[in-house]
Order: sequence, then structure tokens, then C-alpha cells
Amino acid sequence: MPYLFTSESVSEGHPDKVSDQISDALLDNFLAFDAQSKVACETLVTTGQVVLAGEVKSDTYLDVQTIARDVINKIGYTKGEYQFSGDSCGVISLIHEQSQDINQGVDRGSKEEQGAGDQGMMFGYATKETENYMPLALDISHKILQVLADLRRDGTEIPYLRPDAKAQVTIEYSDDNVPQRIDTIVVSTQHDNFDEDEKMLSKIKSDIISILMPRVIAQFPERVQRLFTNKITYHVNPTGKFVIGGPHGDTGLTGRKIIVDTYGGKGAHGGGAFSGKDPSKVDRSAAYAARHAAKNLVAAGVANEILVQVSYAIGVVEPTSIFVDTYGTANVGLSDGQIAKKVAALFDMRPFAIEERLKLRNPIYLETAAYGHMGKRPELVTKVFESPYNGRIEKEVELFTWEKLDRVEDVKAAFGL
Repeated sequence: MPYLFTSESVSEGHPDKVSDQISDALLDNFLAFDAQSKVACETLVTTGQVVLAGEVKSDTYLDVQTIARDVINKIGYTKGEYQFSGDSCGVISLIHEQSQDINQGVDRGSKEEQGAGDQGMMFGYATKETENYMPLALDISHKILQVLADLRRDGTEIPYLRPDAKAQVTIEYSDDNVPQRIDTIVVSTQHDNFDEDEKMLSKIKSDIISILMPRVIAQFPERVQRLFTNKITYHVNPTGKFVIGGPHGDTGLTGRKIIVDTYGGKGAHGGGAFSGKDPSKVDRSAAYAARHAAKNLVAAGVANEILVQVSYAIGVVEPTSIFVDTYGTANVGLSDGQIAKKVAALFDMRPFAIEERLKLRNPIYLETAAYGHMGKRPELVTKVFESPYNGRIEKEVELFTWEKLDRVEDVKAAFGL
């Protein structure tokens, strides 16, 4: 019997995502001026206030207030009527030094013997459902909000948009797990108070369906475009007007959107958030490494869908386990346990090996903090960092290295494909 599956995403102006972006901007600046920085930075945002907290061990010093304000302004919180603005909000820093009890289990005489920064399990997932090996409902949800943000910044066709927004997509699947059609799309977007409520809500719904959605649909290949029929149920700002939003409407915290950040409810999640954490924290680095492994395994043809789990003990170098679930879609005549053994041999999951392989000691994290950490395109960019204490530096870095299909041939050779 056909079934429905739903995923959601939130915009860069959602208060939790504002917090994530501030935390990752701080991390990038620490890593830019001291690549060995150890950072675990949390951010809280609310009406007119930003609170920074966490633990840092670094040889550099930052103007954290300016960094936070720059992120907020870049997102689009620049007007007094939003009750939250980068130029006027208060910024309180409660950041202090990392615990030596934790650090002694991570730093070792040999970098190769670096222990895991914490215990826990991390998951990577990939599916042939989309070109970027991501679940389709989440991919569409991200695209809706990215295009909405483009329209907001352009300001000509939909001039009333404000930064806070959410999207949700429900897809009907067949018994054999193939997408059949888009069933429901929900879009809630913050907006100016520009007319009487009924007229305003009618205008917003019309613009979302007639201006936004055609641009979203055009970004997908034809086989996905066919799923967008005229029978889609649209809920646009279903609670009514959405003028009060952002950190004024809802307090934001770092790490509260972990399903949006990963696979939209597909696969699994170990529970650890990403943003604000340097790569010695395996919550982040091992989740990226597991995604890298899963994506290359699916691209190589080992399975049509795969989940990779890796787990750690704090201060211990080797993973405590590596698990694989192919959901019955394996193409190699091996059990999932046998596949897991080959994965362990192919992908070195020691913390330092992950850092080196994926080039994670670089300032590459702000770009991950909105619209998902997975499924983005790897690219080389030049980033500029300026500090009143450290001067100005330019660094060429590679973004989203865990999305590279650079191990496909190795996987094919190992599995005889």
C-alpha cells in the first residue's frame, strides 16, 4: 500500500539557524587564525540579545561581538521593526577555556593517536533517490527556502518577505519505496504587515505558488519535476499572518535543528549537534565521514540505499563499532555485516585520519550552518578573515569535502564491481 513521508527545513533567518551560523562563524574565525583551536561554542538569540557561551582552547583572540553582528546583518536582520538587528542587539560573551580533563583524552604526543572528543554514535546516510544522494522530501524543502531567500534578497518580485521561514514537503511513495507524487507542501514565511489580513494572506499564497514554486521545480531534473502535479495541497502561512518572527518571535539555540541538518528523518541520527564544534568533536567529524562513506558506497553500486553507523569512546582512538544497514537493497551478494567489515577496511575512522582526509582543520563551517550539512556541492573558495588582534588573512579552502565521490573506484575494486 502506498505511504506518505515528510521532511522539513528552516531558513537561515530561523532563530535556531541564526544561532548555528553565529557559532560556526566563531569556529571559522578561530580556525582561520589558529588551526589547532579546540572549540565548543553555543549561541542563544532572543529579542534584542545574543548570548555566546562554551569552551575554547586557542592561541588567538577574537572580537566575538563584531563577528556575531556581521552574521546577523548578513542574514538580513537589519531593521528596527524586526526587534532584532545586528547593529543594535546586545552581545554577551560567556566563553571560557576548555576543560583540561576533556583535553587530556584528545591531545596526544602523536597526532595519529588523537582520541575521540566524546563518546557516542554517528550516522551517515545516502540514497539513489536524488542526484546528490539525499532524501527527496528534504532536498525539496531546502530548495524552497533557498529560492525564497534569493527572492527576499532581490526584493523586486516579492518585496515584503522577512528572514524567518519554514518549509515542509510530504511525498507519496509506492510499496517498493519509489516516489510517486508530491502530496503536500507547507510554507510559512515571515512578512511585512502590508495590507488587511485576508488580502495579505491571499497575496502571499498566490506569490508562493505562482512565483516561488516554478523556480523551485525548475531546479530539479525532469523525473522529479513530474512529481509536482496540479493535485498538490498547499498550506501557506496556515496559522495566519506571520509578522512577528525571528529571535523576537522565538528564542533560538545552537544545535536544535539536527534533523534539518542531516537527512530529514530518513536513516538515523545519533543525537549530537554539529555547529560550533571543531573537528576533534566526533559528533561532527564522524558524521561527515559516515556520510562520505555512505555516499561513495551508493554511488559505486554497493546498495541503492545505505546507512553507516560509527561509534566512539571518549579519548579512545579506534571506533568501538562500525555498522551498515542496506535496507535490503544490497547489490553485492554480501550480508550487511560483511559489507561493514569492508567499510572498516576502506575508510579509516580514527578521529585524526578523518580530520586529515576531509581537510576539517580549515575554516569551512559557516557554509554548513543553513540548508543542511549534507548534499551540498564541494567547491574551492577563498575566504577572508579580519581581526583587530590578528590582522587580515585570505585562505583558499575546500567546502563540503565529505560530499566528494573520490572513493568510488576504491569501493568498486573492494567489492568487485
